[in-house]
Amino acid sequence: MVKSNGNLESHFQIPKIKFTQLFINGEFVDSVSGNTFETIDPRNEEVIARIAEGDKADIDLAVKAAREAFDNGPWPRLSPMERRNIMLKFADLIIENAEEIAALDAMDAGKLFAAGKTIDVPSAAQFMRYYAGAADKIHGTTLKMSRDIQGYTLLEPIGVVGHIIPWNFPTQMFVMKVGPALAAGCTMVVKPAEQTPLSALYYAQLAKQAGVPDGVINVVTGFGSTAGAALCSHMDVDKISFTGSTEVGRLVMQAAALSNLKPVSLELGGKSPFIVFDDVDVDKVAPLAMIGILYNKGEVCVAGSRLFIQEGIYDKFVKKLVEITKTWVVGDTFDPNSHQGPQVDKKQFERVLSYIEHGKREGATLLTGGNALDRKGYFVEPTIFTDVEDHMTIAKEEIFGPVLSVMKFNPVH
Repeated sequence: MVKSNGNLESHFQIPKIKFTQLFINGEFVDSVSGNTFETIDPRNEEVIARIAEGDKADIDLAVKAAREAFDNGPWPRLSPMERRNIMLKFADLIIENAEEIAALDAMDAGKLFAAGKTIDVPSAAQFMRYYAGAADKIHGTTLKMSRDIQGYTLLEPIGVVGHIIPWNFPTQMFVMKVGPALAAGCTMVVKPAEQTPLSALYYAQLAKQAGVPDGVINVVTGFGSTAGAALCSHMDVDKISFTGSTEVGRLVMQAAALSNLKPVSLELGGKSPFIVFDDVDVDKVAPLAMIGILYNKGEVCVAGSRLFIQEGIYDKFVKKLVEITKTWVVGDTFDPNSHQGPQVDKKQFERVLSYIEHGKREGATLLTGGNALDRKGYFVEPTIFTDVEDHMTIAKEEIFGPVLSVMKFNPVH
């Protein structure tokens, strides 16, 4: 593992932000309470900005704006082609502002600036273009009836949608949730993760510049236990879309059921296996296995955190994994030489380190890594455990960090 010491300012002028507001009904406004919270730069543990702390009162205002925009505003009544054209303009603005968006996510989420600029932001624009293309292709079906009558289905926008987005992919998840809702003619309230609120507010402004009418997209920053809970239990929200942990997903579904029985879409955690048989090219597949766990510092719901290797190539494959970690650069997100930035915040940083201690205590062999970097910031070394057994905590629970559990197997004949 290599530490990065790049000169950041020579690569990009990092934005300076002091304070942000909520975005409700097309305007940036203070929270009703006037309360704020800090968003922390995981690279150096310094405060980036003070964020307006929305709660139930602000959610009420945002939902009211979204309801008015849905019931009486132009967005649901525009022709599908008009909605499509505005969304395409939105996508163009995303590309035009790629550096700013990537920089916000690099500071706020610990994501690599280079990857954000070349992968996350362009893919977000592509998502928006895809959903724009779907706007004029939403149609029902004519049904063959048993009697001499006509029957057909008609697809209509559901109404006001609440989107709760996670901190690991703030740019892509914003667009993946907002895009289809826009295409369908819905209005919405977005509650970004409290760890990464900045790019969602930036996107709201870009949407307005693109021509999305006031009240269609509202962004309320705040905490899940207050703003998020209020959104899920709101009687005038017609649907909830949530991406996050399984634990919180249960609470989201419960709140939706106990209020107006609104439908929910949940994308929750995972513990994905990466299975390697002994007929593979080790030099080609081992780097893929490492990318599967180290991409985005392991903060991926589909990270290949359990690696099963067939006995015949086990030793050779593991040796290659260790070689890769020796050249893996952990460092500042704005340094183009970095392969891995810091974990998103102190809580996640400590969570990852606690799982590493679980692995040691339960008898797994720490092959490489396992430590925090001796510097400011929430940096964790790429970590590989071998001799992992199914009953161990690191084999069963989602770590959401750069920790790989390696297990040997023989196929059952």
